[in-house]
Amino acid sequence: METQEPHMSVTVFIRYQLDPFKRAQFEEYSKRWLTIIPKCGGDLIGYFMPHEGTNSIAFALITFESLAAYEAYRARLREDAEGMANFHFAEEHRFILAEERTFLRKVVL
Repeated sequence: METQEPHMSVTVFIRYQLDPFKRAQFEEYSKRWLTIIPKCGGDLIGYFMPHEGTNSIAFALITFESLAAYEAYRARLREDAEGMANFHFAEEHRFILAEERTFLRKVVL
């Protein structure tokens, strides 16, 4: 009997350090991703803005079937006009001071 390895998805956890005086611009940037990411193949869990406490940290969570699916998504994103325009919007307005990506897997029995 052949055993099959369980399917392992990967969730990309993105931590943003923001200019606290430009949170509204980051929120506009985040809202644009709500349609772009799914169009390019990511399962967007969401973007999360500061509410109480620290006013300069935001998060995003996006799930993919595999690391290969993530790489394919990144390639599609680089070809997407709306995605590239959003990257340029962030560069132009400089509201993201730092960005960190962590790749997570769900713990299962």
